[in-house]
Amino acid sequence: MSVDKATVRRIAKLARIALPEERVEPMMGELNGILGWIEQLQEVNVEGVEPMTSVVAQELRMRDDVVTTGGDAAAIVANAPRSEDNFFVVPKVLE
Repeated sequence: MSVDKATVRRIAKLARIALPEERVEPMMGELNGILGWIEQLQEVNVEGVEPMTSVVAQELRMRDDVVTTGGDAAAIVANAPRSEDNFFVVPKVLE
């Protein structure tokens, strides 16, 4: 895939990036280079390779799933600027 000047201008417009005309040609080269790297990566055989989220294997620590009462509502809203019937009162945002 190759990116032309019109595509660079369209990408800049969609991304809401001000792109001066003198930067269109260099940006076209940069985007074509990035797409070239992506095409190279698509040639790599990854069959049998498990997906990973990090280069270091990690497991999340899990806490015990314990049912609680949820806390004391009066204590939770005690520091709120305004509360009513154990609910936070906030200014109206939408009419």
